[in-house]
Amino acid sequence: MTLAFVLVAMISASIILIFLRATNLDSFNRFVVDQMRSDVQVSLTQFYEINNSWQGVREYWETARFQFGGPEEAPPPQISEDAKRRDDRHNFFALVDVNGIVVLPTEPDYPLGLKVADEVLLSNDSIRVIYDNQTVGYMLAPPRKPVLTAEENAFIDRSNQALLQATLVAVAFAMAIAILLSSTLVKPLRQLTAAAQNMAGGDLEQQVDVRSKDEIGQLAAAFNQMSLEIARVNRLRRQMTADIAHDLRTPLTVISGYIESMRDGVLKPTPERLAMIYGEIERLDALVNDLRLLSQVEAGELPIHPQSLAPETLLHRAAAPFQHRAEQQMITIRVEAQENLPVLNLDEARMMQVLSNLIANALQFTPTDGEITLRALKEGGEVSLLVSDTGLGIPAEKLERVFDRFYRVDSSRQDGSGGSGLGLAIVKALVEAQGGRVSVASKVGEGTTFRVAFKI
Repeated sequence: MTLAFVLVAMISASIILIFLRATNLDSFNRFVVDQMRSDVQVSLTQFYEINNSWQGVREYWETARFQFGGPEEAPPPQISEDAKRRDDRHNFFALVDVNGIVVLPTEPDYPLGLKVADEVLLSNDSIRVIYDNQTVGYMLAPPRKPVLTAEENAFIDRSNQALLQATLVAVAFAMAIAILLSSTLVKPLRQLTAAAQNMAGGDLEQQVDVRSKDEIGQLAAAFNQMSLEIARVNRLRRQMTADIAHDLRTPLTVISGYIESMRDGVLKPTPERLAMIYGEIERLDALVNDLRLLSQVEAGELPIHPQSLAPETLLHRAAAPFQHRAEQQMITIRVEAQENLPVLNLDEARMMQVLSNLIANALQFTPTDGEITLRALKEGGEVSLLVSDTGLGIPAEKLERVFDRFYRVDSSRQDGSGGSGLGLAIVKALVEAQGGRVSVASKVGEGTTFRVAFKI
């Protein structure tokens, strides 16, 4: 990574150096041409002011470089040493009179006597010579660069050396910054790599330092969250395996004990004992079916057959099978529904399973003379089905786990009276498989409300 940074810095610096050298030379050439143009324009204007025409300008230009005097008013000035060093630019500009005829040539672009088109004279490349607010001629520069003097070439060389030195200093700074940046970037990446390798080795709870809020910091934070979630899921998996083993072992122990005693003649196979064995077999079958149902939902293989259902009718059908049991426990089950509720497109059998689990759960934890209320109402763009009870309630710290597999609010209920711990997990899976959502609210000592909501 350090080499990559340095390479990018060197390439960038080289491109900038080449660009600056080219633009520096081009800018200097333009400066020289502008300076020459200004000097020549002043000199030609003075010549015309003295002579009032361009007659003799060519001969005069051969002896005078930048200043002109009239033949009778001032002698031609001596050519300076600086002018001698610039003899190669002597004929850089051509002079064209108002009739478009070249009177001061520059070979080979504008020879003497050439008729120049009006389009050229009126273009931006043409420079007007103005006297007494009138255009008296045009200066034209050839499409070539001026030849620089020794002093000017020395100046360009010094400028290029300064640019090269500045580039080398910039590259040195870039290398130092590259080393610093690569160290800053690589260190957390190495930590992430080591943590990922530890996770691959089985140590799932890995955390790395989050030192910034940039992309690397966000990656580290996401990794930490992923690690925590994987570790949590792994703990749940282990707990689920232990719970499955426990829930299988309990009925199997009962069945094995009775059958072994009957085989050894210790117990007689009475109808009551056979019924107890059959009950444990049914419990095992229900547990296996629940696990199979959850696996089908997770795999997206659970068949759903939606049909139009009236919410109130669905609640009455779900409550009916539990009325007798509720009367025996002296618990009241009521159904309430708003008027003119829209129908829902749901699988009736799956919804009966959802509501049956919620009602059975409410009956299990509602004391004598309690009340269970099933309600249907419209809330915003949703229709909600609520199952409320006046039972013991669920502590706030346990609410977020009530839909976990094999989780029991009352951990002491590990026998048959506590159920398999899959009921609410099945509720959540079946509701979400039909596009709904389920939530719970509870207060200890006042009761619990499960809410199943579907968008209209």
